[in-house]
Amino acid sequence: MKELKSLSLCYTNKTLLVLNQQKLPLESEWLICESPSHMRDIIYALQVRGAPLIGVAAAICLAQYVENGATIAEIYAAAALLKSARPTAVNLAHCIDRQIAAFEAAQNPLAIIKMAEALFAEDADLCDKIAKHGFDLLSSGDNILTHCNTGGLVTTGIGTALGVIFNAHKQGKKLHIYVDETRPLLQGARLTTYELQQAHVPYTLICDNMAASLMRAGKIQKILVGADRIALNGDFANKIGTYNLAVLAHYHKIPFYVAAPYTTIDFSCKKADEIVVEQRNPDEVRGYGEMNWSTPNSPVYNPSFDVTPGELVTGFILDSGVFTAQELRSLCKTYSSTIN
Repeated sequence: MKELKSLSLCYTNKTLLVLNQQKLPLESEWLICESPSHMRDIIYALQVRGAPLIGVAAAICLAQYVENGATIAEIYAAAALLKSARPTAVNLAHCIDRQIAAFEAAQNPLAIIKMAEALFAEDADLCDKIAKHGFDLLSSGDNILTHCNTGGLVTTGIGTALGVIFNAHKQGKKLHIYVDETRPLLQGARLTTYELQQAHVPYTLICDNMAASLMRAGKIQKILVGADRIALNGDFANKIGTYNLAVLAHYHKIPFYVAAPYTTIDFSCKKADEIVVEQRNPDEVRGYGEMNWSTPNSPVYNPSFDVTPGELVTGFILDSGVFTAQELRSLCKTYSSTIN
């Protein structure tokens, strides 16, 4: 496999390196992925995260496994193991399924390696296209609210929602970004602020429960988020807290956009109740790291994602254009050759 490098993923000298996003922004630690089971643990622990990137990371891991001489039985077992790491983000299954389909079509394990390289390059290209299509939706002077982290840390390219912002900023639009901290694991506070600072984009960090007050004060002109799985009717899963923002945006009549590649659309999923929402460790809510702020063993409800109805979305910024929820079904034919 050829050398591959993005902001948080690197394959070099036959070694797969993953930037540990649990250590950012204070420490840049690169983890050496040793096996498919290790990659599964890395993905579950959110050391690598974001729907697009976990799919590509798993694909490269499977390709490395092939390079190291895995048998056909081992390849299928590793593919199933990797797909089980996180159930909500459809990109993970999408990438692995495309590798297995390529392998079965060619009857050659090397097809798995070639597909991993193609998936890495494709994700960066999709980001560029999303950024291009979202450009006209942002105006100079906009205050934009984001949730979670959607930049180069979670893709092989410029990012999805943050990619739109970075591109607009680079081309001279004056933007100010309000960053939800994103409880309970603070991906906004730790990672989005890190990326915005690196790109010299003005921003203000807020607690999640401050968003409504900003909207009421007229200080938010657009809301821009990513997605982990999009159903055909426009219902979509994203980091917990996204649904709150969509409801608030609807009430305050603020445009609410979702930026994602086509790989995040689940063409087999018709609506919200078919989306599996991952439930995570209660300790993520009870505290963070060595700091605890709850009564020990407090009962906890900790879904990693929530599902937002498509009717609350102003537009989906995809690599092929901007679409309403009602227009998503037409994309099935557009992408059917790629998916199949």
